[in-house]
Amino acid sequence: MTDTSHALSAADHSALAYAQRLIAAESVTPATGEVFSVMEALLQPLGFEIIRFIKGEAPDGPVENLFAIRRGPAGSRHLAFAGHLDVVPPGPAWSSDPFIPAIRSAPGGDLLYGRGAVDMKGAIAAMVAAAGQVPADAGTLSFIITGDEEGPATYGTKAIIDLIRQRGDVPDLCLVGEPTSVNRMGDMMKIGRRGSVNIWLEVAGTQGHVAYPHLADNPIPPMVRILAELDALELDEGTDWFQPSNLEITDLEVGNPAHNVIPETAKARVSIRFNDRHSGASLSEMVTAIAVKHGGTALPVISGEPFLTPPGEFSVMIAAAVKAETGIEPEASTTGGTSDARFLRALCPVIEFGLVNATMHKRDEAVAIADLDALGRIYRRIALAALGREFQGNPE
Repeated sequence: MTDTSHALSAADHSALAYAQRLIAAESVTPATGEVFSVMEALLQPLGFEIIRFIKGEAPDGPVENLFAIRRGPAGSRHLAFAGHLDVVPPGPAWSSDPFIPAIRSAPGGDLLYGRGAVDMKGAIAAMVAAAGQVPADAGTLSFIITGDEEGPATYGTKAIIDLIRQRGDVPDLCLVGEPTSVNRMGDMMKIGRRGSVNIWLEVAGTQGHVAYPHLADNPIPPMVRILAELDALELDEGTDWFQPSNLEITDLEVGNPAHNVIPETAKARVSIRFNDRHSGASLSEMVTAIAVKHGGTALPVISGEPFLTPPGEFSVMIAAAVKAETGIEPEASTTGGTSDARFLRALCPVIEFGLVNATMHKRDEAVAIADLDALGRIYRRIALAALGREFQGNPE
């Protein structure tokens, strides 16, 4: 059953209503325009100063970004909410239009369907709902919102960070709304992430007839030796907070359609997810040295370095807020892929916490409305704790 009765109600200040309005603004990465206008319309009545700007050119841009801030009393603490309004392409065969928010009944409670419901327009909606319930004099709140997280992340959060530093609006703490929960809302928060580097390998040979190998130079055997040596590596055994680093061969290409021709070039790609015992540069140097030893070349592209916000005051605030609303003690984890937290950690301590990630990037992405409401209450509790304001109970 679909309910559209209050899909775009401007008078409704719930996380659900905000999520519906954001989902209805199509924003496949890289995002610009309407979805940011919706975000501005949500924040402006709450007293936020809003800066929007577009950066970059094709193919990685243009990208729109938004920084919004509501300053508290002089000297007060500053919490930043961070996230992205861009979404991955919806793909085919949805049960309904992915950019028309739909509510359907389910055995466990109503669900809100739409691209971005989980990743991560739902969390941003919960953040706005929370901000509306935090007194302006409690401290400084800000929003760091990009349209470029699902893509190359070239012109997004890094550009907002530059702006924040120029303005002197660096937060004390940053909460990213990535969907971190696994089986039940509240069961996991991310206190860190592994780094990521992709490396393109190439061996150049000389094309020739297979019957005259002395007149050719086959690039495949040296490429096989490179990949065999890389595949045999054990990078580490993990650390107290990180799982072991892993190197995976993700592509191998020769592109030779002829059975009687020695090819001219062999190409491959490896991807490494690594913990804080390594850096992108050190791993790039290691793989490059192995490639050169066997007559090849390597082109590394570092997507992000590992980071860790050690368990402490911030994670305790989050855990307390989650337990108060759900009864669950969230696990502190560093598993999963990268996010824009890898950039934000350069500003201040950063932790990720959000919705259940079961349907993110999938057909018929959906969030439980009860989870959306609970997340808004959790974010409110976190904000009050981060700003040093005592929690006074949830508003009616």
